[in-house]
Amino acid sequence: MKTALLEPLFTAAQTRAMDAAAIEGCGIPGSILMARAAQACCEVMTAVWGQPSRVQVLCGTGNNGGDGYLIAHRLHQRGIPVQVLELGDSQKIQSDARKARDLALDAGVPSVPYVDGCLEGDGILVDAMLGTGLGGDVRPVYASAFEAVNAAGLPVLAVDVPSGLCADTGRILGSAVTADITVTFIALKRGLFTLDGPDCVGELEFADLAVPDTAHDCVAPDVWRLDLDTLLAELPPRPATAHKGHCGSVLVIGGDEGMGGASLMAAEAALRCGAGLVRLATREQHVAAAIARIPEIMAHGVAGATDVRKLIDASDVLVVGPGLGQSEWSKACLQVALQAQKPCVLDADALNVLASGDVQSADLSDSVLTPHPGEAARLLGCAVGEIQTDRFAAATALTSKLGATVVLKGNGTLVASQKGIGLCDYGNPGMASGGMGDVLSGVLGALIAQGLAADDAAPLGVCLHSAAADIAALDGERGLLATDLIPVMRELLD
Repeated sequence: MKTALLEPLFTAAQTRAMDAAAIEGCGIPGSILMARAAQACCEVMTAVWGQPSRVQVLCGTGNNGGDGYLIAHRLHQRGIPVQVLELGDSQKIQSDARKARDLALDAGVPSVPYVDGCLEGDGILVDAMLGTGLGGDVRPVYASAFEAVNAAGLPVLAVDVPSGLCADTGRILGSAVTADITVTFIALKRGLFTLDGPDCVGELEFADLAVPDTAHDCVAPDVWRLDLDTLLAELPPRPATAHKGHCGSVLVIGGDEGMGGASLMAAEAALRCGAGLVRLATREQHVAAAIARIPEIMAHGVAGATDVRKLIDASDVLVVGPGLGQSEWSKACLQVALQAQKPCVLDADALNVLASGDVQSADLSDSVLTPHPGEAARLLGCAVGEIQTDRFAAATALTSKLGATVVLKGNGTLVASQKGIGLCDYGNPGMASGGMGDVLSGVLGALIAQGLAADDAAPLGVCLHSAAADIAALDGERGLLATDLIPVMRELLD
């Protein structure tokens, strides 16, 4: 489990603004920053892989390529066999990158144009082709080089950002390098942590290049990398006089015909994460199974809105959606929950029914919505591809439209509220199994019931859930069950 402190994350443009502030406001020449970047990459390379037998540095025509030329120069000075493979027209190289190229070539670093099939079969590859400057899908010549790098079977170090990966969104722009290690500079780019980013980045190393804090002051961050320890410290301890009434009551509404397990998992998670009382409003046929599994849950068979309303009145927080379905029963249960004007956690089919317009919406400012990309697309009336093109924009649009705290699930889950966006980089592919979202909704309900505001409960609950999955997956990712997380979350909370 990671232990990094809460950190701001930035776009490529914001990072360039810091770079400019360091040069213009702090008097640090760009060539010095480039030299520090090269030094950082060389240090990481030798720390991880030792003295390489050979290094091939693929350089583009921008500043990322300039970093690459200086890496080659430093390795050449150490007596390490190194060669630069140039992509693009070297006559277009300008400013500090031009000086870096001249320095490397004047020192005798071998340099040849990149052509298909030119990669040697040993040593280390350095990706210094595109960095953060890519504005659209990669051109064929670069895509061909990326394919060759990925197929070479050699260790790959990416300079700042794996080429072809959008530093802002984490989306692969047609084709991208898959690195073993990425050394990123000055600021952490948000696209490294979500969507395709983690698969391309490999292990991430950060080098601040000794840029003063004053250079960072020119940008106000609105995206942060979440840290579980920091968030757990904000959860107030229970007083010795606490009783179940002090710890809040959660009502889970769901479990239409054939889907009783989802609502039961949510209810169990809410209990195990500290809610004082948990009620379950479900179809009558699921009640016996619920009581047999967890007798601490007060399970009620409900025929419709009237039955649900009585349970809502006795509850502090509503979790609506696990196994809810989209039947008339489902819609009636959701409608009465929305009319109650109580904090809600809306998941799964509650989101789909809300998106359909079959229920009348309400004030959701005290609520948390937890869509996956498909549900998010339905809520915004767009295609799933549009959500994944820019998850940050989608999360912002959702919270703006709905007035709620929004958890946009996926690799690098985003938590959006009026405070900004938190990014959770805990979690693993083992979470790709049924019931994970149902457990998360129960966790969130429990935290709100214990007194946290929706926009505080959501980042804590998301990190708690995903960090527990990382611990549970130490026994293996394949076959990881949603309920495997529940005892681990209890330990983390305590």
